[in-house]
Amino acid sequence: MRTRLLPLLIVLLAAVLLALGIPLAGSLAAAQQQRVVVDRMDDAARFAALAQFVTDGPGGSRRTTTDERRASLRSELESYYDVYGIRAGVFYRNGTEAMANAPGDWFVPRAGEVRRAFDEALLSRRSHDPPQAWPWQHSRLVVASPVIRDGDVVAVVVTDSPTEQLRSRILRGWLVIGAGEIAAMLLAVGAALRLTGWVLKPVRVLDATTHDIATGRLKSRVAVAGGPPELRRLARSFNEMADNVEAVLEQQRAFVADASHQLRNPLAALLLRIELLALELPEDNAEIASVRTEGKRLAQVLDDLLDLALAEHAEADLGLTDIGALAGERVAAWAPAARAKGVSLTGDCPPTTAWADPIALSSALDAVIDNAVKFTPEDGTVDVAVFADGDTTTVVVTDTGPGLTDEELARVGDRFWRSGRHQNVKGSGLGLSITRALLAAGGGSVDFAHHEPRGLRVTVSVPRHPPTAEPTPGAR
Repeated sequence: MRTRLLPLLIVLLAAVLLALGIPLAGSLAAAQQQRVVVDRMDDAARFAALAQFVTDGPGGSRRTTTDERRASLRSELESYYDVYGIRAGVFYRNGTEAMANAPGDWFVPRAGEVRRAFDEALLSRRSHDPPQAWPWQHSRLVVASPVIRDGDVVAVVVTDSPTEQLRSRILRGWLVIGAGEIAAMLLAVGAALRLTGWVLKPVRVLDATTHDIATGRLKSRVAVAGGPPELRRLARSFNEMADNVEAVLEQQRAFVADASHQLRNPLAALLLRIELLALELPEDNAEIASVRTEGKRLAQVLDDLLDLALAEHAEADLGLTDIGALAGERVAAWAPAARAKGVSLTGDCPPTTAWADPIALSSALDAVIDNAVKFTPEDGTVDVAVFADGDTTTVVVTDTGPGLTDEELARVGDRFWRSGRHQNVKGSGLGLSITRALLAAGGGSVDFAHHEPRGLRVTVSVPRHPPTAEPTPGAR
């Protein structure tokens, strides 16, 4: 959930920072340029004031002397150009003659930005602000101001400035803004990490605790600490629900155990009376034989119910166990029963270790091998093989019996479930349920699949690594 929530928060934060940073960058560029334009306007106004005192104009006879004021104006313009590199000139209304200019070969062109600014100044107003100069553009900044004498425009002051320094200042300002944006983004990401961690930590703990309870560790609980108030209330409600579920399951286990235990004595007395009654009847009486068989089957069901209740309630005593040796012992123990039925029972059990409860695993293997031998016809085979694969060690039991259909595979291991084709075979339908409960207590599992070309493949898996020593998150 954090990997989905965090990118969303980062995208939103980036959008907010961009929405603030882009206008700020534009405002910075406009402010930098406006400062330069104001400075050029002041310079143009000063030159216009000097030009007002130059009284002669263009046309007429050639002037033979240079007015001192014009010389002073030309000197100012040349110094201005030499120091700042800004072209400047005072041009008469026709734009083709200059009162003074620097450099001397610079005149108002017939078209372009300089011409537009010159024409605007002829209308007795300064030129409009030039277009915004951006760092990636090689543009110039033109400012024109009219020289007015007796209410008439007699000349125009034009300045044509390079923008390299202006663009450099804008770029440096943008770099500062970018660095600030990056710093703000890093802070925002750090805050988002803390926020998502604070919000989602109770969810992760709740998820881990739910998994623990689902896998049989019913004592796990959520630590009600940290996180939003809604999630803390959810954690308390979850703990209350887990307490109630555990109490109900404990009552159910106790009831099954007590009922199966209490029923055994009356059933034993009933079976004894049946045996005494059988003594009064002929030995080949079919009815009494059927009653005796059903009584023994009921006794087996009660024993299996008690075993199932104990298996679900008992804690696994895990230890490092040689699975190959243990499986080999069970194969040897069931070999006589298999031979008596005419079934070939073989084992390939190389030494390999895993963490398991030896007693629980032995009982599980007994139930699986018993089923395989029971349902395999005469001259069939049952193979037991041990494999070490990654984090698990598996014991695979395959047979050449009738197998199960896909629908039956989905139900195998359910309590009291037996295939309709095997109702006449001795059993209570609890053996595989007990096997699953015994394995789950130690972190193991049992799976069922088809065995080609026919038969059933049962895989018993146990972990190769010890259980973690750290407490389950949120457990108490």
